[in-house]
Amino acid sequence: MKIISKSLIIATMLAISAQATPLYTKCVACHGAAGEKAALNKSLIIKDMSKADFISAMKGYKDGSYGKDQKALMKAQVAALNDTQIEEIASFITKK
Repeated sequence: MKIISKSLIIATMLAISAQATPLYTKCVACHGAAGEKAALNKSLIIKDMSKADFISAMKGYKDGSYGKDQKALMKAQVAALNDTQIEEIASFITKK
């Protein structure tokens, strides 16, 4: 039974990864495959954010001007992303 469950989880994650931008795959664990989760029960639900608000938040995490409890964690996650990559993630996950 456990093997079937693990296989199903792995298959689901691979299917999600195939649909997602590769840049978003590291976000799935906390934010959910479609951005539907409040990460660690603390964040906004990112799929409900506007694209502009999401980009602003990501850039704010990057420069340290945005965030609360998870500010340091998110700063580390976005540190290596450039503006084009942030835009790609925003286009994939947010409302238009």
